[in-house]
Amino acid sequence: MAPIPITIITGFLGSGKTTLILNLLPQLKAKNPDYKLALIKNEFGDLAVDSQLASSAAVSGVRELLNGCICCNLVGQLDVALEELRSTINPDRIVIETSGSAFPATLVFEINRLARETGGAYVLDGVLSAIDVENWKGYEDTSWTARNQARYTDLIVFNKWETCDELRFDEVLDRVGDLEVETPWVKSRKGWVEADLIFGIDGGLARDLTEEHTKREPSSHEKHDHGHQHDHQTEVEVLSVELTGGAKGAGVDAGKLLSLLKAAPKDEVYRIKSVLTVSGTARDSDQDDANPTPPHDSSRFILNWAFGRWTFTPVSDTTAEHESSDRIPLRMTIILARYAGGKWKKKIEEGGFLQLDGEGTGALAVNKIL
Repeated sequence: MAPIPITIITGFLGSGKTTLILNLLPQLKAKNPDYKLALIKNEFGDLAVDSQLASSAAVSGVRELLNGCICCNLVGQLDVALEELRSTINPDRIVIETSGSAFPATLVFEINRLARETGGAYVLDGVLSAIDVENWKGYEDTSWTARNQARYTDLIVFNKWETCDELRFDEVLDRVGDLEVETPWVKSRKGWVEADLIFGIDGGLARDLTEEHTKREPSSHEKHDHGHQHDHQTEVEVLSVELTGGAKGAGVDAGKLLSLLKAAPKDEVYRIKSVLTVSGTARDSDQDDANPTPPHDSSRFILNWAFGRWTFTPVSDTTAEHESSDRIPLRMTIILARYAGGKWKKKIEEGGFLQLDGEGTGALAVNKIL
């Protein structure tokens, strides 16, 4: 059988990786209705959010690796996830979406090793890095990981450039140029890029790393980088939030929740992800009284917040939820800047942002897990 091509999609927190992937699927289905795309999703925290979003978008198979980073402490689970997808689905392609802190070169080594050990069951097609033009400068100076995600890639996709002027985009290009790499790049259209640009790029990163690193000892610079990669998760802190109790079907007070989403400063809070039941109107950040939320039948939602913008995606009653959130009024992961975890743990616990509507506020638990 032909090897299954694997594409790695990386990029810092909130850069638009999941949106990019979900926009690829309709293109693939249009060319071949039987096309099977599988996703391995790695995320901070103990809540499966994006995998549920992908499942609802008809991705053929999704495996989510939680509570760690796929290039470090979870790397040993990659072969199990790949084999499970190969044996149960046999997809036409597997996309690996890394956590926001993953170091892509280490993942390349692992996939190439598994390809050899399985007799060519897989082939690494290429590595793509998404960059959020609007916000990239704000964390690039302090994030070793963000710089290396832009350096070790075959293609850079610039997202969220539409909200910026040309000067801002030129500044980001200059910062990429500072990395002294000549990497092809493309602008997305609100997270949409032609699939032919993403797949089949025959990535030079995969080829060069395989040839170079299997024939010689690593340089002192590479050893320095390798030592740093195991510490890169300290660049962020993660809170796990759970709100339980109340009557059957009880929902989170939408007004208080929106106060949290509006109050979170993007220099401290990078991502908020949640699966929740909402009591009241769940409004996206670009919706107001003049642009109301479209009617829907569900009160169960997937919430995605990044850098001051957010969306509520309805969850169908027929969708099977992941066990990490099933039948719980609210499960939430908050990914924060370093040293901000304690401050925001206290804010969430004492701020009244997360309460159930009606009698009783529910039982709120906030734990710092990274």
